[in-house]
Amino acid sequence: MKRYSFWVLALAMATAGFDWPQAGEKRAGTAAPDVAGAWSGTWGSYPAEAKDKPAMPMDCLIVRKGDAWHATFEGECGRPYKYTIQMDGRQVGEAVLFKGSADLGEKDGGVYDWIGRATGQEFVGFYTSENHTGVFRLTRKK
Repeated sequence: MKRYSFWVLALAMATAGFDWPQAGEKRAGTAAPDVAGAWSGTWGSYPAEAKDKPAMPMDCLIVRKGDAWHATFEGECGRPYKYTIQMDGRQVGEAVLFKGSADLGEKDGGVYDWIGRATGQEFVGFYTSENHTGVFRLTRKK
């Protein structure tokens, strides 16, 4: 899949009335959810029906550093992986919307663009690179 998939999704969200507020903007009467901490779930190729690429387990630890968050993703993709990525996020209602770009290196697919949404209990996202497109779904680790 081409890298422009991310921008197609972003354009679709914008034309559907998706509201991405300015940095630091909060909605009246809502507190930012605490998204820092340990998360666990799965990631996989999109579309999810791809039987040759089942969803794989993934853990994530999110740490807030000033106005940004740092997420360490860890799991298996035929071999162990561990990446720490800075996430830019903005509060919208009772969720934090994240976006970012990270170069995971040539052997791991190069540059990935992604967007995500986290509440106090769920962290979901969509990613794309030159050759990969997929989704992840995480919940609070117990």
